[in-house]
Amino acid sequence: MPTMFRTVVRPIITEKSSAAYQDRGEYHFEVHPDATKPAIREAIEQLFGVKVTGVWTSNQRGKTKRVGKSVGRRANWKKAIVTLAEGDKLEIFEG
Repeated sequence: MPTMFRTVVRPIITEKSSAAYQDRGEYHFEVHPDATKPAIREAIEQLFGVKVTGVWTSNQRGKTKRVGKSVGRRANWKKAIVTLAEGDKLEIFEG
């Protein structure tokens, strides 16, 4: 089981995730592939000092990439979508 600091790999900041944040207050993160929903909830609450109300996860398949004649694949990864309690927000997503 990964530690708290290794559970959350990085925030995902794209147009789609920004729209989800602004419309529904959902925050997207790349997390360790072995991380569970309770571990993700605990890590977000301790790292950012907020109250998490919901966690959804999905395993993303790595894309096939090509460089010249050789074909390879990017690694598979796990995404977590986190909803916070009313009034809580994360400053890293604020512009």
